[in-house]
Order: sequence, then structure tokens, then C-alpha cells
Amino acid sequence: MRICIKNAAGFVNAEALKQLESQTEAANLLLENGQGAGNDFIGWVHLPSSITDAFLEEVQACADELRKRCEVVIVAGIGGSYLGARAVNEALASAFDAFVAKDRKNPYVVYAGNNIGEDYLAELMEFISDKQFGIINISKSGTTTETALAFRLLKTQLEKQVGKEEARHRIVAVTDRAKGALRSLATKEGYKTFVIPDNVGGRFSVLTPVGLLPIAVAGGNIREIVRGAQEMEKATDVSVPFAQNLACQYAAIRNALYQSGKKIEILVNFNPKLHFFSEWWKQLYGESEGKENKGIFPASVDFTTDLHSMGQWIQEGERSIFETVISIEKASKTVLVPTDAENLDGLNFLAGKRVDEVNKMAELGTQLAHVDGGVPNIHISFEKLDEFNIGQFIYFFERGCGISGYVLGVNPFNQPGVEAYKKNMFALLNKPGYEAESAAINARLNK
Repeated sequence: MRICIKNAAGFVNAEALKQLESQTEAANLLLENGQGAGNDFIGWVHLPSSITDAFLEEVQACADELRKRCEVVIVAGIGGSYLGARAVNEALASAFDAFVAKDRKNPYVVYAGNNIGEDYLAELMEFISDKQFGIINISKSGTTTETALAFRLLKTQLEKQVGKEEARHRIVAVTDRAKGALRSLATKEGYKTFVIPDNVGGRFSVLTPVGLLPIAVAGGNIREIVRGAQEMEKATDVSVPFAQNLACQYAAIRNALYQSGKKIEILVNFNPKLHFFSEWWKQLYGESEGKENKGIFPASVDFTTDLHSMGQWIQEGERSIFETVISIEKASKTVLVPTDAENLDGLNFLAGKRVDEVNKMAELGTQLAHVDGGVPNIHISFEKLDEFNIGQFIYFFERGCGISGYVLGVNPFNQPGVEAYKKNMFALLNKPGYEAESAAINARLNK
């Protein structure tokens, strides 16, 4: 993995950037020694190096059991309880995996509990009505509304289709070690369970069973993912000086840009397989930094697609943005542009070239245009899109997030703001215990 900040450094004060070098190293040390804010949720920092072969074997054995019994496995979770797994699975799978019916090696992995869409749930339940399916239910509490609602519906349907005894073998609970509604249900019903560590928050949980089990079910090599994360853990350790520490460099330049008035970071990819990595990244950084009226707003685009929709704004809109571009150096497959005798589309000048070469030149041309247009550009490249590099990718952004949050001066590991909508929703639904809130909201709405 490589990071290039030269097309961003020119937009910030050199002295300010130099000061941030020491600040990021100090922040990295806070992560290492556990003396920063939210230090009860930094179990992810040394998680890769603590993962054992025995643990990976247990996860893989459970995945293999689901793979044996199920055509479809539904991952029920929201936010950090599903985004990481979906990001990895979408990156590794064929773009047309959903349409492959014959000779499938892996179950279909689909997702629920991440919305309250009635049509979505109805269509999912219809889809699995004639299929052998299982459920991975991911929730520390077991009471998160979106996930609990979906699980109640899916559990009921599974038990009707195959009976309670068989359903018991097809439901896996990933939850708290000792408490919560899902832990109680899993103990009562005898479900296979995995623990979400108490000291790892949801958005940092990809390398726990939260992410590893669904990835293994989908056919991903979880050992290689962990190996990549372990390598990045070493590469971003406090013993690695700033000049070689990629996470510190990323945290420093983005904070320098923020201090100079760049309030929006756009994560850019030129590979459609990375779309859900952007979704995972947005939660990781948005929920970690967006508090106390501070924080860079995380946005994302898929290029070159979005150059035909967002390109104009990025090129010439308000100069409050910077770009972080994720680049995959080597495509997995080879497609050559053919020659056409009539050349009506005027593309014969590309004949014999790989499609990926065209894409790379689009990437470089876009970078040059945007920098010329006043958009700072951070460039992050990976050799290829495989499990090892994905493991590096995950840990790099996690480490960079923790460092960056401390430099910003917030607790990167809490999320007090996410409860506000829940209180209002429960009051509007007349949930017991919310009578006062319900009366206040009704009075407000009836003004």
C-alpha cells in the first residue's frame, strides 16, 4: 500500500502540516497506551495480532456448517454490524453474483435489519419462501429496532419452513458475552454464538466475528484478511516514524486541510466493487469525528460514473472539499479493446489497449483537472483487490480514524448523537416508558 499527499500538501501551510506530524504521533501513542478518551473501546488497536488460529478455525467451521445447510444466508445487522462484511463481500464477489444460479460454490449472502422498509422485508421473505436459508443475527443488545424487527420476522418464517430444531442449527447469534436480549434468546434456544468484544465498537468490528463470519460464509479467505490487517498493524505502530507511517500521514494531511477550511472529504474510487467500502468508511469517520460541532463531513463518489453527475460540482463548486482517491493498481481480469472496421464511435485509437489502462488514464486525468480546479487530492493505492490488501485497507482506515479523532480533539469512540432519533421514534410509536416524550412531541406537532 502507498499514500501520496503531494497534491494536497500544496494547499496547506507547510508549518501547520509540520506541527501536525508531532500531533499525530502523540495521538497514535494515546491509542497504543490506552490513555486517550474512549479508551474502553480501543480493543481493535491490537485485535489483528491477537487473533489465533483456533479462533479462525471456529469461525470457519461455523461458516462451513451454514454453507452446507443453506442456499441463502441473511446477515441481520445495521451500521457497523453489517457494513464491513458487505463491503468485503461485494469487493470479492463477481459483479453479477446475484444472477448465478447453476453450480454455485457459495450461498447467496443478503442483508436485512439495516432499514425499516416494509416492501424490502416483504420481498426478502418472498424470495426465501422456497429456499433453504439461515440467519446470522448481529447485535450487542438484541433490541436495536431495525435488526430486532427483521430478525423476529425471519426467525418466525424459518421455524415455519423447517421447524424449530433445524432452525436452531441455521441461526447464529453474534452478540454480547453475557447480557442483552439476543444473548438471552441464544442461550434459551441453543444457537451457536460468537462474542462481540466489549472493548470494540461496531464501526471498528470488521475483524471480529461481526465481519469475519459473513465473509467466510460468502467464500472469502478470512486468514488472508487477518494477515493483511496484521501487516498494517505493524506498519502503523508507534515505533514507525511519521515518514513511513501511512496512518499518521493520512490523519495529518486531512486535519491540515480541515484547519485550512476544507470541511468535506470525498472518498473516490474508480472500481465499482468498492462502493460499499465507501459506505463503511463514511460511517467509520462520520460517527467517530462528527461531534461537538466539529468534524470533516464524509462523502463518496464512484468514478467515472459520478463524473457525469457530480463532476461539475467537484470541478467548479464551492472550494470546501478535498478528495481521497482509492486506486487499485492491478485489475483481476484482462479485457482488450477490439478494432472496429467502420470506427463510427471513434475509439480505434484505443484498440489493443486494456480497459483498465483507459480507466487509469481517466483517473490520472481527473486528478490533474481537479487539482487544477482547486481540489486537494490524497492518493491511496493498493496492489490488487484481494483479501490480503482488503485486510490492510480496513486496518489502515481504522488506525487513521483513531489518530485523526484525537488530533481533532474529540472522543472518536462514542456516538451520543445517534440516540436522538430513537427517542422521538419510540415516543411517536407510544413505546411504554416514553409517555412524557410522546406528550411533548404531540404538543409540538399540534401547534
